[in-house]
Amino acid sequence: MHELTVTKNIFTIIIKHAKENNVKKVLTVNLKIGALSDMETEWIQHYFDYLSKGTTAEGAKLNVERIPVTFQCDSCLTTFKIDIRKAEEIECPECRGRNYSLILGNEYYTMFLIPLIKF
Repeated sequence: MHELTVTKNIFTIIIKHAKENNVKKVLTVNLKIGALSDMETEWIQHYFDYLSKGTTAEGAKLNVERIPVTFQCDSCLTTFKIDIRKAEEIECPECRGRNYSLILGNEYYTMFLIPLIKF
């Protein structure tokens, strides 16, 4: 159910920027969400559809791109991606080290597209 809270925040940001720029219609919202997030794309769209009724964002399509989980080995500095759902043990593919830092996969980014012609 945390998708609703996050979607409300996304919606608020979009509406704010649309108003500031005299946008008449938001067509698409591009979201980049880290693979470590357990947010479900279909629920984000569902909540966005509900929240956007009667606004400039009504009918906007959400495109969700998942950012892969990426680590950097603390020993050899190799950067590597993993599928967190399949990984049982995480180790550097180069040196087999088990000390690493998360560098991608836990973030959220939002961009939205508007028509090129304003009415």
